[in-house]
This record gives sequence, structure tokens and C-alpha cells, in this order.
Amino acid sequence: MSEIAYIALGSNLGERHVYLARARDAIDATPECRVIGATTVEETAPLGGLDQPPYLNQMLAVETTLEPAALLARLHEIEADAGRVRGARWESRTLDLDIVLFDDRVVRTHDLVIPHPGLADRTFWQREVTELREVMRQGAND
Repeated sequence: MSEIAYIALGSNLGERHVYLARARDAIDATPECRVIGATTVEETAPLGGLDQPPYLNQMLAVETTLEPAALLARLHEIEADAGRVRGARWESRTLDLDIVLFDDRVVRTHDLVIPHPGLADRTFWQREVTELREVMRQGAND
């Protein structure tokens, strides 16, 4: 059974647009995933109070048959392929991929929390989720 995952993409190092484009392509090329919606790319200030470059952000709606933990593992592979180095929290990164929502599921494990706890504090994520839901709603009515 397919479910819809909302995946946030972010990059604030190097060729940010390229990292986002490669991530979109890699997610869509994953056999159990299909990108069905994408928000516009927007630049945002970094979170966490560290002095660092601004982020480019985008959110995808992805139809997937993967379970949340398997999707997270795949996203970590894509981040690693983009040169992501996991260091201290809030550090700059070539690519950051987060599962924000996964249909109506609630997941609470050591490695994964859905809905993402940052959703309540990130107005740009809230706008992006609303944008994707509206696009998908309009598509269903066409």
C-alpha cells in the first residue's frame, strides 16, 4: 500500500541548487518512491544560532511503499552520496533530508520521530506542507 511522505530538503554549502536537484532525482529514482509534488525552492536563515550561510529549502510529497525507517535509511544514503558529514547539531551541511510527515502516522523511535518535532517551529515547513496539500487537492479535482 502506498502512503504519502512529506520530505524536507535543505542545503547551505556548495552548489545548493545542485544538491537539491540531485536529491529530488535520487528520491524519485528509488523504486519504491515517486515524487508527486514539489514546492518552490526558498532561501531561509539558518536555525540553531550558529554563524553560517543561509539555506535553500524545498519540500517534496513522495508516494512510497517503504516503511518510515526504510525511507529514512534511503534518505541517509542520499545525504551521504552528497557528501553530508554528520557532526554537531545545527552545523552547515551539503544536504539535509527530513521526513516531516508520513500520511497520518505517528512514529516515536530513537532514530525517528514523525511528525517531525521541528514542524511546529518552522513556518516555512508549514507553508510548504500547505502548498503541497493544495496542489495535490487541486490535482485530485481535475
